[in-house]
Amino acid sequence: MLVDVQRGLFDKGSDGQRELPPKYFYDHRGSTLFDEITRLPEYYLTRTERALLRARMPVWMAELRPRALVELGAGSADKTRTILDAMQHVQAAIVYVPVDVSVTFLDETAARLRREYPSIEIRPLVADFSAARRLQLDVPHPVLTAFLGSTIGNLDDSEAVRVLGALREGMDSGDRLLLGADLVKDPAVIEAAYNDRLGVTAAFNRNMLLVVNAELGANFDPSAFAHRAFFNADGGRIEMHLVATADQRVHVPGLGTTTIRRGESIRTEISNKYTRDRLSAILSGAGLDVRVWETDDAGGYVLLLAGPRD
Repeated sequence: MLVDVQRGLFDKGSDGQRELPPKYFYDHRGSTLFDEITRLPEYYLTRTERALLRARMPVWMAELRPRALVELGAGSADKTRTILDAMQHVQAAIVYVPVDVSVTFLDETAARLRREYPSIEIRPLVADFSAARRLQLDVPHPVLTAFLGSTIGNLDDSEAVRVLGALREGMDSGDRLLLGADLVKDPAVIEAAYNDRLGVTAAFNRNMLLVVNAELGANFDPSAFAHRAFFNADGGRIEMHLVATADQRVHVPGLGTTTIRRGESIRTEISNKYTRDRLSAILSGAGLDVRVWETDDAGGYVLLLAGPRD
């Protein structure tokens, strides 16, 4: 975290934009807030993906018959139950590996799932999949790796290729990637999903500053930052920022002090919205081929299966 704050907050990028990685949203409070976001009426992504999972999982699991499910960014594993239910119909012995960066939230999720699914072996793994390193797993194949919630959109295209490429290194021919991704649509619909009327997303955004304060002893005043989320048409993505409402001197032990001027922003997240060509190119760059492409009726969200290139 100290290295990321040095690079993104003190050094800044070539364009002068301050930036912090979205993985630092997710302490226990941040994970809880995001779980709340997924239930908001404006946030169409979760309910659309859940409907696709309910419709397709029984058929896909009967065809693939995976023995292990690895989920990147598992969170509360709310949608995962649809996958596990379908897997249990076709396999007697199942291993589930939820992967997340929030230790306490992951432990709670694992404990809850062990009560709900006593016959499934639950092996929680604390890891940062965005580091693009191959996960060290010892699970039975075929393996289904779930990367849901359009979390891939938080990565720029080159990062996405590296992360998926690291997954590809550990895949056998019968393994599959289950990927959920948001597609390009009316910008007004997209922007509303990141600017909810209750202000939950704004609280989630500011939570990153609380995480940095708690972990590094910094002195951010989160109340002095306004939430801003907008669709960047040129980049094909939502950008989420924290905009300083007054000049603020921020001290981070081990790094020093920096002044964030009124009106200056810290970019905290990008969320790419894809075309089929763009997403297929990312998968291809990682050595994966799309095997199944399924969208909702409006064609605004995709659930796909990809496998290693032959």
